[in-house]
Amino acid sequence: MLPRWSMYIGCALPDQVQDDLAEAFDVTATDVPAPSDSLVLEALHGKQVLLTAVNTKLTPQFISALPDSVQAIATYSVGHEHIHLEAARERGLAVFNTPNVLTPSVAETAMLLLLGASRRGTESITLVRSRAWPGWSPRQLNGQEIWHKSLGIFGMGRIGRAIASLARAFGMTIHYSNRNRLSPELEQGAVFHADVADMLRVIDVLMIASPSTSSTKLFLNAERIRLLKPNAVVVNIGRGDLVVDDALVGALSRHEIFAAGLDVFNNEPNIDSRYFDLPNVFMLPHIGSSTVEARRRMGLVLRDGITAWRNGEKPPNRLV
Repeated sequence: MLPRWSMYIGCALPDQVQDDLAEAFDVTATDVPAPSDSLVLEALHGKQVLLTAVNTKLTPQFISALPDSVQAIATYSVGHEHIHLEAARERGLAVFNTPNVLTPSVAETAMLLLLGASRRGTESITLVRSRAWPGWSPRQLNGQEIWHKSLGIFGMGRIGRAIASLARAFGMTIHYSNRNRLSPELEQGAVFHADVADMLRVIDVLMIASPSTSSTKLFLNAERIRLLKPNAVVVNIGRGDLVVDDALVGALSRHEIFAAGLDVFNNEPNIDSRYFDLPNVFMLPHIGSSTVEARRRMGLVLRDGITAWRNGEKPPNRLV
């Protein structure tokens, strides 16, 4: 039997997640919300696994300074832009993330954003919490139905397909744009657009569900927004840097589109302050994966992935 490894957890995890990890590792966890690099490096002496999250940057300098005992890095996230993978590869470190476990939670959040934006959720919540609501009237806060509208998904991966499945329950027609067309089994009747501009012209809702890559960053710019219908709703559940803030804020301010639902932003948590003053923006604080079930699955996939790798297997969540 392989010797039991030690893990240092450099971020605050739910108790159940930490208990799950402790079944496979001798766990030491920080009690500091944002530990410094020096604190993390000191705590890692004699430990084989560093578990971190997206708010900690693992630069080449940091990775080169890791103690010799460290064999693996686990990020409590799907995204791995905060880890310099090439530096990890050069050090001979294995790197793991948490793919394919967030899909239900993120898809649910996407529909919450869509409904909140379409039904003027921000204005409604503000009105009722102001204690100044005068009561029902026929003209009060009339939003838009999503029933039988057309939904365009930019990024039809697992999350995009889960969103499409939920949207079909509202009778929505599904369009999508990907680098490559899906098989009929995965497509499930959705309309493929090789040219995203063609999709933008015909849809009522744009759902951004793509990862951040060199080809998707700044995807939603002024030119593409102008292709949307005047009553269009934009939802971003992917990454903040897929949106050009100047373009989206401008379009919302001038009512060139109806509303936006946003869970991710550029420069989180220091987001563009202009969004706060736009009543037609329904915002959430990056809670796409914030469910008890998803949080636990994230810990389990890291625990099981590292264990499988140590046993000579090839786990699907190993990045390097």
